[in-house]
Amino acid sequence: MKNLRLVCAGFLLLVSVLASSVLADDAVVLTVDGRIAGDTAVDFTLADLQALGMERIETTTPWHDGVMVFEGVPLSRLMAHVGAQGDNLTAIALNDFYAEIPISDAAAYDVLLAYRANGSILTVRDKGPLFLIYPFDRFPDLRNELYYSRSIWQLRRLTVR
Repeated sequence: MKNLRLVCAGFLLLVSVLASSVLADDAVVLTVDGRIAGDTAVDFTLADLQALGMERIETTTPWHDGVMVFEGVPLSRLMAHVGAQGDNLTAIALNDFYAEIPISDAAAYDVLLAYRANGSILTVRDKGPLFLIYPFDRFPDLRNELYYSRSIWQLRRLTVR
């Protein structure tokens, strides 16, 4: 009986891990609101973000070993798509952590809203489903706490201010 309980517990853990790492095709992964065209919040699925076109950044980060290859939509392209009319973003993570980010960073540093790392779709366990990443290797002056704090992972909402 004890072995059966262990097998069942292991099975339930496996199902839980698989469920937490796979997104439904129609799952909203990002909401953009605030000072945008139409003044109505816009929800994005992963497919919606992929349709905006993919770019990549190869960089080291303080959170990973070695060079990482991040793929996603450039933040400047996303801001143009929603008609952002502000100067700042409040980026909010799944756990309600937030960071204030000047929209000017998007173009100045080619900031990426990554949904892939090293070829794999980001899951919550990997700091996903979205990770706002700066190209730290291309701009060494970004290697400091200010820009590290703006590289928010498990991103869920962007509010344009």
